[in-house]
Amino acid sequence: MADKQQRSNRGFASMDESKQREIARKGGESVPNEKRSFSRDPKLAAEAGRKGGRSVAPEARSFSRDPKLAAEAGRKGGEASHRRDPQGGSRG
Repeated sequence: MADKQQRSNRGFASMDESKQREIARKGGESVPNEKRSFSRDPKLAAEAGRKGGRSVAPEARSFSRDPKLAAEAGRKGGEASHRRDPQGGSRG
């Protein structure tokens, strides 16, 4: 199969999805809610997002060049935030 790329068996990206989720969950649990600055201060989170967006040149912003891509990403984000997590928890 010439079109199939060989993948490394090392690193986070090579792990199966359930193992990635397990590791990511541990990272999220390592800091209590009251210590997470964005969870305590939504205005701070919004400002950080704005700063991140401004740090990229307008011509390099894929969403500003492709409104269909932006709409699709927004749609996926909305669907994901309203979907129940298959692991039993709720998302969003």
